[in-house]
Amino acid sequence: MELLEKGERKVEYLELIYDLIFVYMVGRNNALLSTIENGFVPMRHFAAYVLCTLAIIQVWNFSTFYINMFGRNGVRDHVFLCTNMYLLYFVGESTRVDWLLYQTQYHVAWGLILVNIGVQYLIELRNHRADAWNLAFIRRLALGVFVEAAIVFAAAVCPPGLVAWLSGAAILSGILMTFWTRSSGAGIQIDFMHLSERAMLYVVFTFGEMVIAVSEYFIGNGSWSWSLIYFSLMGFLIVVGLFLSYGYVYDRMIDREGQYRGMSYMMLHIFILFFLNIITVSLEFMREPEVDNLPKVALLVAAFAGYFVFLFALRGHMKEDATVSAAFLAKAGGLSAVFIALMFLLREQMVWNILVSAAYVFAMFLLLPRSAARLKAGKDRAE
Repeated sequence: MELLEKGERKVEYLELIYDLIFVYMVGRNNALLSTIENGFVPMRHFAAYVLCTLAIIQVWNFSTFYINMFGRNGVRDHVFLCTNMYLLYFVGESTRVDWLLYQTQYHVAWGLILVNIGVQYLIELRNHRADAWNLAFIRRLALGVFVEAAIVFAAAVCPPGLVAWLSGAAILSGILMTFWTRSSGAGIQIDFMHLSERAMLYVVFTFGEMVIAVSEYFIGNGSWSWSLIYFSLMGFLIVVGLFLSYGYVYDRMIDREGQYRGMSYMMLHIFILFFLNIITVSLEFMREPEVDNLPKVALLVAAFAGYFVFLFALRGHMKEDATVSAAFLAKAGGLSAVFIALMFLLREQMVWNILVSAAYVFAMFLLLPRSAARLKAGKDRAE
């Protein structure tokens, strides 16, 4: 059964206000990496950062998906969204270096947010009693959210040594349950244009945090210096290049009018957003002399690679004449291999390191329009 069509849904003001709370959460999560020990962030802090970042992005993903499918911009939607915003403040307050001391507050608030979303699905069941396809889909979505909430609540009261494991299991269960529901969502109504726009707006907000981080590259003693100009320019170009790459894919390549289930698109955006956050942190580390060069370079390389891998993984949602081809992926892989080799080879020389980073980002961006142009030219010749 094909997806049912419905009128285009516009992004509401309350959705934008709701997204702003996640901008606050990005800052709180990044603060987890403020402590440096023995040349890098302690692994317990880094693990907490990864878990907290993925948890928050997943909450946003669940909320956005519900609004897209069943939101009516009514009183009930407003109450549920505002409730989640309120609970997210408790999550943000509990997001700190001594995370385990706040494990109960963090996980109870997180669990209540998930229950909030699950209850909305249960209420929605009454509107689809005559629709077997949607009933099965909604039940699976609600079950997935409640299962994750149960694991989160268990993490709120478990011994400290199990907190991180249970938190990770909760996030993983949400991902697996989401994929499980795809098989029963054949008749569900998805407004892919609205869904892709919401994802784009969250990406823009995430870039906003990156812009703030790069502003530190412009800090000097009130006088101009070639070092200040050079590093600030390179940092600025990295942000611009990354943004242009996403913007080109979103504006020119994504088939926003296509009929898609949307789940895989949103799942991929969880990791796009995650790696954008890692890039932001990596750019901050590049200016910190107390961070060893090897881990800071490794983190930046992994973040760039992850961002482009998941960005290009959106190929299943691209227009026919703008899809990412095997030849494109081969070129992108070759560029990435050269980039990784140069980064580790020049890891002791940040002057060259940041130049290589900027060059790599723009090289990947320039591949996109050339690939799309070649595909279109080949199609025109065939016709």
